[in-house]
This record gives sequence, structure tokens and C-alpha cells, in this order.
Amino acid sequence: MKTVVITGGSSGLGAAVASAVLADGGKAIVLDKAAPGNEVTDFLPVDLTDSAAAERAVTDAAERHGGLDGVVTAAGIDSCGALSDVSTSDWERVVQVNLFGTAAVVRAALPYLERSSGRVVTVASTLGLRALPEATAYCASKFGVVGFTRALAAETAGRVGVTLIVPGGMRTAFFDGRDEKYRPADMSQLNPPENVAATIMFALNQPAGCELRELVTCASGEPSWP
Repeated sequence: MKTVVITGGSSGLGAAVASAVLADGGKAIVLDKAAPGNEVTDFLPVDLTDSAAAERAVTDAAERHGGLDGVVTAAGIDSCGALSDVSTSDWERVVQVNLFGTAAVVRAALPYLERSSGRVVTVASTLGLRALPEATAYCASKFGVVGFTRALAAETAGRVGVTLIVPGGMRTAFFDGRDEKYRPADMSQLNPPENVAATIMFALNQPAGCELRELVTCASGEPSWP
């Protein structure tokens, strides 16, 4: 039975991953600010802008459940707009959650994952490979996740599995509350988060010694790829 920590596991992609882990017979440990509305094994409230708190939550989860087999960093936020229009605090919060939060959680999990020969799955974005205007914070954070993950894979090769997932747009609440120009023209054309969660489970369930380093997963009409 796999024990998997999932950031952002209370909604969107993270919730879909938590459900997939449970359906696969594993334990889904959710780290999020909001309590999950779906069934999970355990929930630890944490704000990922606080790296020390994020690290403590991972350690608490691992000790409570006898170790870890996987980490999925699904938490992600955005703050759209021209650089001059996005406040410093909003801009930096995007990087804190998406990049620093990812690094903090993985850092704390590594000792446990090394013991179990476990796996890390980080969640970037097609906008971690392709830049768009009025998305400087998001692109900076997701480009950072790409670089972080590639370096982590080289650093932990042979000890911990590392996979970078690059999803396109998904049918989640991620786009709620945005100005119309920052919303997809047709949400129905985006990938259901369950599809991306299935890709993540495929990575988590690879046999020992086999690595899936990078996977792009998107709806067939995804406009941000290639």
C-alpha cells in the first residue's frame, strides 16, 4: 500500500490524485489550506507560503503513517496581469506556493522517499515551457519547477524516482474569478483533472529501476502546446 502526500489535495487536480491514490489501495495524505470535501486518509492544514510549516507538515505526515512512498506537488495558484499591475505581494505569493512550496515539501520528504525508494511527481504546466504575456509570475514559478525537477532527478538518480508532469489546461476552479480575457474560451475543451491524475498514477506505479522523467498531458485541442 503506497502512502502519498499530495499538496493542494482538497480541490482540482490534487483532489483527483487523492481519489486515484485511494482507488489504487493507497493512503492519500492531503496538505492544503482548506479541508478536503472528498474522502482522504489524512489532512494536514498548511499554507505553502510558509516553507518551515510545509516541511513540518510533511515530517508529521511521514511519522504518523510510518513513512512515505510518494509525493505529488499539485498545489498551484496564479495572479494574471501585466507586471506593473500585479502587486508585489500577489506576484511573490504565486512563486512562494508554486515553486518554494514544491521545494519545501520535497526537501522534507526526501529522507523518507530514499528509505522506500519512493517517487516524486512535480506538477509544472505547459506555461513552464512556453511563455505568455501577463503571466510573468506563473511562468516564472512553473519554469522554476521544470528546472528544479530536472536538477532533482539528476541529484537523486538511483535513489528516488522523479517525474515532471506538464499538464495543459484542466476543467477545475483554477480559472474561477478571473477577468474574461484570462479564461479559456471553452472550458469543455479542457482536460478533466481525472485524466491528469491517471497519468500521475502511471508515473507513481512504475516498476523499480524504470523512470518516466517528463510527461506532457493535455486535451487534444490544447492551444498552449506545442
